[in-house]
Amino acid sequence: MINAAISHSSLLGDIGLMLTSPIMQRSLIAAILVGLSAPVVGTYLVHRRLAMMGDGIGHIALTGVALGWLVGTWLNLSTPETLAIPGALVVSILGALTLELIRLTGRTSSDVALAILFYGGIAGGVLLIGLAGGTSSQLNAYLFGSIATVTQTDVWATLALATFILAVGVGLAPALHSVCDDEDFARSTGLPVNFLSILIALLAAFTVATAMRVVGSLLVSALMIVPVATAQLLTHSFRATMGTAMLFGVSTCITGLTLTYFYNLSPGAAIVVLAIIIYAAIFALRPLIERARGRRIIAQTSSSTMHPERTGGHQV
Repeated sequence: MINAAISHSSLLGDIGLMLTSPIMQRSLIAAILVGLSAPVVGTYLVHRRLAMMGDGIGHIALTGVALGWLVGTWLNLSTPETLAIPGALVVSILGALTLELIRLTGRTSSDVALAILFYGGIAGGVLLIGLAGGTSSQLNAYLFGSIATVTQTDVWATLALATFILAVGVGLAPALHSVCDDEDFARSTGLPVNFLSILIALLAAFTVATAMRVVGSLLVSALMIVPVATAQLLTHSFRATMGTAMLFGVSTCITGLTLTYFYNLSPGAAIVVLAIIIYAAIFALRPLIERARGRRIIAQTSSSTMHPERTGGHQV
């Protein structure tokens, strides 16, 4: 009993130290923002059957990181990597626009375009970082995330990007959902389908740049897609899926990041593996959940039949 109390007190003390650490404070803020915004975009990508778009943009963003580093070297900046995230954002936007224009014109299949981005993104990043005088190992923080590299400037940039993603993704949800659900119907109602499609692609690019510091460019797509896939196991509507996915996204980011404080783990890997474990657990328990939900619906139906006055009915 005494040992358990001491262990509990020690754990609370460690958590208190973690929350007072400036590095962890910045990282947790960034993780919460990423956990909220990434599943919003992922909801649209999943409904459009473009789950791999985030992965393609994440790969091409690596070229942007190296390009920003190279420009910083040419400008003789004291820390050339200052322009890494801005470079990733610019190249991600260009890559997202290219993918969407290819999809809209239909000149090349989307999977071929994604494959080119996969291979070209990593190859371009390694090539450009070499020209900048760096090494491929310096890209690891951007590939898999690193809480030690999150600066106050990164937090403000993440806040700005996440605010934009949430404002557009949630504020324009009815129109964006209509485009994802049925483009032809959305076009017949007068919605600017091409513009909204490009907007979804841009949101994906912003999400990659937002999440790069926390989970890394190679794993950001998982944070967009896995919480949505998990939410779909429990919900039956678009809005409920998005809200539940955001909840899963925030909880996995905070928990995964906390684990990296106590153990020497990659934050991106810890967050993604935790998200997949949650998905697997809910998938395994889904039959029990559906059975309990069915019993509850039957009980409510029986109660309404036996007591119609509870639902506003009147006995003759």
